[in-house]
Formats: sequence, structure tokens, C-alpha cells
Amino acid sequence: MTDPQEQAAAEFAAEVTSWRKKRGVPQRKLAADMGFDASYVSKMEGKQSKPTADFAHRADDRLQAGGAIIAKYHTYEAAKGTDGSARTSAPATGSSALVVERDEAQLDYDGSCYNLTMRRKLRNTGEQPVTRYLIRISVDRYPEDPARSNGHYRENPLTWDVLALTAHCAGEAMAQAVKLDRDATKEVWLLFENTEGRFPLYPGESVWIEYSYRVPDTHWGRWFQRAVRLPTERLVVELRFPAALDPVVWGTETSMTAEASPVRTAPSRRDEDGVRIFRWETVTPDLHARYRLEWRLRARPEKPNSTRELT
Repeated sequence: MTDPQEQAAAEFAAEVTSWRKKRGVPQRKLAADMGFDASYVSKMEGKQSKPTADFAHRADDRLQAGGAIIAKYHTYEAAKGTDGSARTSAPATGSSALVVERDEAQLDYDGSCYNLTMRRKLRNTGEQPVTRYLIRISVDRYPEDPARSNGHYRENPLTWDVLALTAHCAGEAMAQAVKLDRDATKEVWLLFENTEGRFPLYPGESVWIEYSYRVPDTHWGRWFQRAVRLPTERLVVELRFPAALDPVVWGTETSMTAEASPVRTAPSRRDEDGVRIFRWETVTPDLHARYRLEWRLRARPEKPNSTRELT
């Protein structure tokens, strides 16, 4: 008797092979386009590697399969529980089916406070409506000295009043539900609803969400870090500083398989009306990769360094 999970994995591999041949793309070329090792597609089609959400989304996008490959992946996931083992229902968030078509972050420093606006275009590739989206804000003023950092936040916690977090979806205000509230870390569910009604993200639909908040530089360091937790097609970061502070910016990236190294392309730079703007972007970043942009304000030296992360 054929194992349901093995059968689903074989059907997934066959779907990938079918679409790849239909598009006339060699295995090595598809692997390179997706950012994988040259032999990875061959191993996936040969059923030597198990299907993953990251691979499914990237293959579906590159081969323009219209969700067919993703659907086979969901069938594979569902088959995991058919052997009599316990299964957990898919979360109401539908997060495993979300794809970030475009992720845009803009940070503005006014000399004393950092103001951030994050815009994300989300696509629901699953079969259930998405009703909420999780964001995380974490700060660390002295990462090289955990004891000092912990003491700093005990005495000066990052509060909701200071953050002044707001969120919107296609012009509609999004309600918020706190998941985690610590001195230096916050996690919040942004809900696709408000007092006027609900506006879930239905299967096959895309929508822009936007949220903004602020953090004083007494709580924020000179690093901005992004962790890629959902399949993402394009990531853009723009940092804005007063030009009088003479800022310089550089970046590093870390993946599941490699230590920190310089980002592959340097941030661009331009000056506009007394503001120095640095822009950096990448396409199809690896899932679980971390990108960190770091800066120095040469007109305002600071010895203690710090880091801050948003996911």
C-alpha cells in the first residue's frame, strides 16, 4: 500500500517537472533562478528531497504555474496526517500560505527619534481567508553587553504609548491584538477588521498593508535588521538621515547555511533637501535570511553600538 505522504511528494515532484518542461527551463537554470544549489531541483524532482513551502512558492513563481505547484504542496502537507498521527489544523492566519510580493521599509531619523513606515503587499496563495498578520518589534541598545541592555530596558521600557503603532489595509484601519509585551520586545497581530467591519484577505487576492511607529534613539541602536520569515519576492529598505550628520551605511546578510557577509549590492545614496537617503533592495531573498544595515553618523560619534530588528 502506497504511503499517502510519499504519494503526495511524488505528485509534487511530477508537477514541478511538468511545468519546468512546459516552460523549457533546464533544471540547473531553474535552480539558479530560484537561488538554490545547482543540484537542488534535480534532487526535488528525483524525490530525494522533501517538498518545502519555500521551494513551492519560488518554483510556482518562476514557472508561472498559477498556483498549481503550491496546491500540490498543500496536498503534501495535508497528507502528513493521514498515517494516523495527530494533525493540527491550519492557523486562522493562513500565514503558511502568504507570499510577500513586495516588502518596503522606510526609516526616517530626525536627530532624536526614528520613525518607521513599513508597507507590504501580501498575496494569499492558500485555500482559506487570512484574518490576521503578525509583526514583531525588538530593540537592543547594547547587544555587546546583555546585562547592561537588560538593565537599560528595565529602567526604560519600550511602551505602547512611545511606539504609537498604527496600521492600515487598503485605507482601512486595522485593529490590533497584543501577543507579546516585554520591555524590549513586542509582538502584535494586525487584524483584518475594525469597528466598522471585516475585510479578510481571500484566496487568490493581494492587498497592501501599512504600519508605522516610532522609537527614540535612546532605545534604538544604529542597526536595522530584517529577518525573512515568509516567501518574499522583493525587499526594499530606505534609510533617511539629516545630511548634516554625515551618515554612512553598509550592510551584511546571514542565511541558514552561511555566516554574515557583505550584502551583494551596495546601498545607493542621494541627497535631497538636506536629507541623505540610502536605498537597498534584493529580489527573492532566501527564507530565514537576515539582512542588517548598519550606519555611522560621523558628525555625531557614538561608542556604544546597538541593534534593532523588525520581522
